[in-house]
Amino acid sequence: MRSLNFAKRVCADDANLCEVVDINAGKTTEKFKGVLDILKRNQFDTQYRKQLEKMAASGTVGGYIRLDNANYLSNGKVKGGEICINYAEADSIIPLTVVNGEVVECAFAGENITRGKKGGTLVIFKKENGKYSANTYFFENDKNVPEKDVSIQLGEVKPFFIMRVAEVNNLDDMEGYGYPKLYSTIAVLEVLDLAYNILFSDLDKGEKIMLVNELLCKFDNNGLPHFTPEQKKYFVQYGEKHSDDKSLIHEYNPEIRIDDVKKIFETCLSLLSMTFGYGTKKYTFESGQIKTATEYIGERQDAMQELNKQRYEASQYITSICQAIIWFSNTFHGTSWNLDEEICVQFDDSYITDKQTEIESMRADAISFPEVVEFKIRYIMLRLNCERDEAIKYIQKTVEDDLND
Repeated sequence: MRSLNFAKRVCADDANLCEVVDINAGKTTEKFKGVLDILKRNQFDTQYRKQLEKMAASGTVGGYIRLDNANYLSNGKVKGGEICINYAEADSIIPLTVVNGEVVECAFAGENITRGKKGGTLVIFKKENGKYSANTYFFENDKNVPEKDVSIQLGEVKPFFIMRVAEVNNLDDMEGYGYPKLYSTIAVLEVLDLAYNILFSDLDKGEKIMLVNELLCKFDNNGLPHFTPEQKKYFVQYGEKHSDDKSLIHEYNPEIRIDDVKKIFETCLSLLSMTFGYGTKKYTFESGQIKTATEYIGERQDAMQELNKQRYEASQYITSICQAIIWFSNTFHGTSWNLDEEICVQFDDSYITDKQTEIESMRADAISFPEVVEFKIRYIMLRLNCERDEAIKYIQKTVEDDLND
């Protein structure tokens, strides 16, 4: 079967809606840049984008903080080490304790190959007396290597993080896991591929065929037809019709059912969009092309409601990662970063709105109603991509400069 691979397409489009533009602290402190450096060193932008796409399919992604090349002291404490992020997919995540939907204790399983040897790790995070501990077990050829196992006592901050699809999971025996969005679209995706297969089959067999009457051909010993000089003269003299009105040549043009297939595509795309949480107008089939609709912005639209829920989940996920990094850095590197710092996550809205048009509209409001300062504040916030306090300071400075002039 030929496939459109539309399951990949909807997951990628779903990930686009939660694409992150910027992460900063409430006051954009210099210290927070250290957190951003650690995120960059761990390829967070790339890995987060991949996790979003895979989460749409499997329902759950996650990760945890680990220390590489740390010094393990004789008193059981740890010093130094490089702060790294281990990113995990759903099949590597094992929730151990779930309270009110939150994964409180969790294990992560992983596989690797080192110098031709198959290895694996199992990291178990447990919480006792309000503090977490991390026990790491190493395996080679499916056997535990006790001398490599490591145990670390951590603190109150959760050292792992889980992101799930912001939808109630109604599947049995999946406590702690998110709902796989592709699960409800399997039937529609199958019909979509069947429709594409019909179109492919029609095109594959759509070449024009010329059927030649035996009266016009002579067959050799291998059964292949060829024309003798006499037969060629006969054809030139009488044309396509034989003397008894029998057709010597028949042209066959197979039917390509493009209109029927197009109607099937339209129906399937609407069903796919609806079951995936986009409403019914996310995808359209126009002029032989599958297009993505952008006019679904609006707080009461299905897609926007789905987007707001998922962005909240993504913000919590990113905040958990940053807080874990801050705690590990303060504990093992001796930094003094503020653990309670408000973390702001800005998402890319270019997939659902035309930002330039929105800026021009807000600029027009600010000019038309100069007495309404709120219009000017919002315009500057959007135009300069800054917080409200910074926008107010910018306005005040502009007024003072005008007065001095």
